[in-house]
Amino acid sequence: MTSNLHPSAAAAEHQSEQHPLLALPTKEIPGSYGTPFLSPIKDRLDYYYFKGKDDFFLSKINLYSSTVFRTNVPPGPFMAFMASAPRVIAVLDAKSFPILFDTSKVEKKDVFTGTYMPSTNLTGGHRVCSYLDPSEPNHTKIKQFLFNLLASRKDAIIPSFRSSYAAPIFSSIESQIASKGRADFNALNDNLAFDFISDAYFGARPSKTGDSSLPSKVTVWLLLQLAPLLSNVLTPFKVPKYVEDLLLHTFALPSIIAKPGYKKMYAYFESAGAAALDMAEKLGLSREEACHNLVFASCFNSYGGLKVLFPGVVKRLAEAGNDLHTKLAAEVRGAVAELGENGRLTVAALEKMELTNSVVYEVLRIDPPVEFQYAHAKKDFVLHSHDAAFQVRKGEMLFGYQPIATRDTRVFGADADKFVPDRFVGAEGAKLLRYVWWSNGPETESPTVNNKQCAGKNFVVLVARLLVAELFLSYDSFTADVSNFLLGSKITITSVTKAKNKLGGDHVV
Repeated sequence: MTSNLHPSAAAAEHQSEQHPLLALPTKEIPGSYGTPFLSPIKDRLDYYYFKGKDDFFLSKINLYSSTVFRTNVPPGPFMAFMASAPRVIAVLDAKSFPILFDTSKVEKKDVFTGTYMPSTNLTGGHRVCSYLDPSEPNHTKIKQFLFNLLASRKDAIIPSFRSSYAAPIFSSIESQIASKGRADFNALNDNLAFDFISDAYFGARPSKTGDSSLPSKVTVWLLLQLAPLLSNVLTPFKVPKYVEDLLLHTFALPSIIAKPGYKKMYAYFESAGAAALDMAEKLGLSREEACHNLVFASCFNSYGGLKVLFPGVVKRLAEAGNDLHTKLAAEVRGAVAELGENGRLTVAALEKMELTNSVVYEVLRIDPPVEFQYAHAKKDFVLHSHDAAFQVRKGEMLFGYQPIATRDTRVFGADADKFVPDRFVGAEGAKLLRYVWWSNGPETESPTVNNKQCAGKNFVVLVARLLVAELFLSYDSFTADVSNFLLGSKITITSVTKAKNKLGGDHVV
């Protein structure tokens, strides 16, 4: 996307790192915030309705001839969030973007969602881990709690995925295609992904315990937090754009809407996650605070993430077509035949699937489930892009729009905008993984209690691999209609071609 930048920059960057005398010139950060109140509203309308996200930022890159610039970012200005100004320094290339992860220079307090922070009434009055900076004492305890939970359930993930997600979703897809000629992947994914997460984390399934309405309650709770980031939600109801903008982007939706549903969510996790809460108490966390964090990590981070990620994976696979499907089917079945157990997936078999793994990383690069990152400067420092150095002052907010930064042509070449399934195959491909940042940190690094990288990073990569592998154990190919949908893609499966050779196990073949 940054095609206006000269491809020799990578060599120049390397030279400047090796030879300080060749350091890039320090410049004033271009751009401005315009007229208070009015300019943020104009930028908001351009971003949501007149230009769209990509063109909003690309037009400013071209205007300033820089991937670092000052701008207003939506939603702001909020009358209900007046303390949260929309003024940021945008960092939109592969050189500048990693500053957002450097907690020695930036603070990540209360910036998880954006320049605004949803009411803590939606999280039981607690600032949950995602909103804490690593310097805050509870961050270490809560993140370690989440690490311990994931470690304690690592052997349950693959069996849970197969039994609570893959088998029922494939069966339902086939049934819907047979009866209706098409299958609504998003609706099936929403219900089954929640069952899977609960089964993987706690060994419990809401659909089996009379709590089948929980996914819809979680969705309402999610929408109240993410509404300021959405647009064209009310278009199907013939609501004018200016009315939608007023409703979604100017006032906070009342948190009381989610209160009855949240009580039931909390009660479910308090019961299903009892063993996990026992672990939390041993770390010095109160059971109540740990449970609110468990709700958030399970429902926002995990379930909310899979609502976006899984349709994104299926979208890219559907658009790639039969040639990729054939290669994936051969790789998956070959690895399972060699390293699987009774025709079933194992970790060893997944590690053998180089193309499958590359496909997952490429989806995470080109369609990151979390598009935005934010941070406040802890101190004055110099920020580097490919072409220049810029002075950042303490307290200024930095902002990154990942779908542009991770399509930097200086790193990924002329096809940076394209989905290239084998981009990360081989030794040279592996070197590019340090530029994949979907998890709020490089793919080559690991989450710790001292950083803000997603605690479930490895879990997310694993389940995305499982989705691709289980799909091509069961089917030779499939087709789907794809369209935009809220924060992700709307997927309608139109046909599936069952696998011609059955490996065994309990796959839908």
